[in-house]
Amino acid sequence: MSSELAATYAALILADEGVEITGDKITALTQAANVEVESVWAGLLAKALEGKDLKELLTNVGGGGAPVAGGAAAAGGAAGGSDDAPAEEAKEEEKEESDDDMGFGLFD
Repeated sequence: MSSELAATYAALILADEGVEITGDKITALTQAANVEVESVWAGLLAKALEGKDLKELLTNVGGGGAPVAGGAAAAGGAAGGSDDAPAEEAKEEEKEESDDDMGFGLFD
């Protein structure tokens, strides 16, 4: 097992138990599993996760803003309908741009 994966699993264990994630606790868990992780990496992982709810991060993976944006467009279309034409034209203009228009292409 790689040391990075072991440190990640240790952080997940700590989060599951509701214990504060610290570098020392990550190191202690990895040592108990006979996996050597440098304390620097354990500390960096703990610092990256500081103040974040790891359980919420895991449950919201891939839950991006697409439905919100789609819902906003649907609501705007239902309300008036006259504002949709400029937005559609802007999207088409973006699609028409390519690398060839900028003077270079994929095979130049």
